[in-house]
Amino acid sequence: MPYRRLPNTDAARIRALETALNNEEFSNINNLPFSLHLRQKIEFFLPKFKTAITNSQCARDKQNVNSRKYAEYTRKAKLYISHFLQVLNFTIARGELKPMARTFYGIDEHDTKLPSLVSDQDLLEWGAKIITGEQERTRNGGGSPVYSPSIALVKVNYENFKQAYASQKQFQQNSARCSAEVAQYRGEADEYILTLWNEIEAHYADLEDEEIRRQKCEHFGLVYVFRKGEKEEIKRKKEAERITLKLPF
Repeated sequence: MPYRRLPNTDAARIRALETALNNEEFSNINNLPFSLHLRQKIEFFLPKFKTAITNSQCARDKQNVNSRKYAEYTRKAKLYISHFLQVLNFTIARGELKPMARTFYGIDEHDTKLPSLVSDQDLLEWGAKIITGEQERTRNGGGSPVYSPSIALVKVNYENFKQAYASQKQFQQNSARCSAEVAQYRGEADEYILTLWNEIEAHYADLEDEEIRRQKCEHFGLVYVFRKGEKEEIKRKKEAERITLKLPF
């Protein structure tokens, strides 16, 4: 006996519900193989489920579009912050600035290593430090501004990254919220489908021919999966029945 396979994707869930609701064979609601109350509940539920799926896909699409911009702004911010600190070290190495100039940027005056710029928080922290530090150093007579890159270029790329970072966080939150809403509706959809399929099978339970009974149920969206060798076994039984009917008794 084949077993039922319940939907495991949102598209399959919608197809299962719509197949039962939109079946032309039972346009008369009095002939439905499932309860009118269930039909009404599904009709009310289905548009909400489809809207939630659409909203979730839209949120993911917006997040993906922003991700490409975000990745580019992150790359450039890292590049400009790193280059600024390298140039600062070169300037100190040439004797154009004193080692204590590093302290304006939150760096030990003898520390020549570049800070870690791996995470977003690293970029946010060090971008703010060098922008503020460069302004304070030049304002307090700490020497000439650093160029190639100038702090103005660093600031532009840092602000672009900072804005893209905030947008990405917002898109991620929106996407997570929409996904959670779909997940909530998904559980409800599974309950409706299970009840629907149970009622449809119960409606046709009195049909003696197993194949006809299964076909009737499949007409309303039920999905059956045959185990290995079951189809061949059914064919053999039918052939045996056909031969038996032809025998002259």
